[in-house]
Amino acid sequence: MVIQALQKVFRKPQYIILALVVSAAVFAFAVWLPNLSLIVKIMGHPGITFSQKLDLPLSLLGSIVTNFTLLSASYTIAIALLFGVNLAMAIYFLNRKISEVKQGGITTGFLGIASGVLGMGCAACGSFLLTSGLSLIGASGILVFLPLAGSEFGILGVILLSVSIYLTAKQIQNPAVCKI
Repeated sequence: MVIQALQKVFRKPQYIILALVVSAAVFAFAVWLPNLSLIVKIMGHPGITFSQKLDLPLSLLGSIVTNFTLLSASYTIAIALLFGVNLAMAIYFLNRKISEVKQGGITTGFLGIASGVLGMGCAACGSFLLTSGLSLIGASGILVFLPLAGSEFGILGVILLSVSIYLTAKQIQNPAVCKI
């Protein structure tokens, strides 16, 4: 069922392009996030050439190999790909059935995206957004007690995005119509 829905959605080139562009943007965001202040400083510095300014963000994409553990790199890539696929499928579904949208798949997708974003991070800083946000209220010490030190949120994001894709595929394949 999921394969048929994916074939139906990605038969149209605009959904392939959407999924690829969104996946690339999410991946770049996740990899650049720990170095965001460096990128901002370099981009704003007048003594650095335009080609050097472009070279830095491109070279930082390679930090997925050096700054991320195998686990965090795996779920970061998976989240980026699943995010793109999920968004393309949701837009396809909404375009087809705008009046019949059910909250189940969309809500799960949102939870998967939120959990995935919270779990993104490299080996040096762990769950970057989660620890940054929770440290404001002094709760980042709780991550020490988690067996994977916050990577659970990335894994949960992959699971929830997968469930969302399944639910969206189910809605695409089995439209909500009365059976006669």
